[in-house]
Amino acid sequence: MNNYKHVILVGIDGAGNFYRNTTAPMIRRTMAEGAGTDMCLTSIPSDSAQCWGSMLMGVSCRIHGLHNDKISSAKAPCATDEHPTVFRMIRDAMPEATLGSFSNWNPINYGMIENGIGVTKQTGDDESLCDRICEYVKNEKPTFLFIQFDSVDGAGHCHGYGSEQHLDQLNICDAYAERIYNACVEAGISEDTLFMITADHGGFERGHGTDTDEEKWVFAAIMGKTVNHTTLQYMQVKDFPAIITHALGVPDHPAWSSHLPEGLFSE
Repeated sequence: MNNYKHVILVGIDGAGNFYRNTTAPMIRRTMAEGAGTDMCLTSIPSDSAQCWGSMLMGVSCRIHGLHNDKISSAKAPCATDEHPTVFRMIRDAMPEATLGSFSNWNPINYGMIENGIGVTKQTGDDESLCDRICEYVKNEKPTFLFIQFDSVDGAGHCHGYGSEQHLDQLNICDAYAERIYNACVEAGISEDTLFMITADHGGFERGHGTDTDEEKWVFAAIMGKTVNHTTLQYMQVKDFPAIITHALGVPDHPAWSSHLPEGLFSE
């Protein structure tokens, strides 16, 4: 039996766990009112397609085989029946579900997530995307909504990860997450929403793709009515699909190595 009618996953590209060096009030609130960790292990190599792929497909990047060039040049989404995204699992179990993916980095939408299964896909810069996301939440009340903001990663590449500009942009995206949560409140769905904020990877100096601590450890913040107030001791980005399907009462895929973090839910 599902415990939530809605799940929202806000992903901040390149944020790592650098929120610790800035204010990030929404991330801190989500952790304080729910569960979280600063030590969620991402995929190695810590590049975007590998990490977002694991977050949406529930397996390591060695299994899903995605990389940036592959999904950027793909003429059709790279998800397969053997390794589907969590969107496919929800659609198969919930034919009437409302599904959305709003991603600044377009290859997620068109090189990864399946076509033909009724996922609303939109792209754009972070600010305009946030505006559209808030309207979408209020008007459509989605069953599952995935969001990818890209400007924090851009600031890291341009100015350095952990730089003033990188941290400032992280605070801006934190405010976007707060606006999205407030849209849930306005829509009257916040009580039945599992709300999550995380990152795909961090960065070191002006790059990422290796296994330094700054690159491989990301934060995860999870808030909902059955979420324990706890610090999660062990979690990986590939665990998000198991969290999502559990919340919605949807079966896992048999090929997943995605697991519920111990102590996350009270039931």
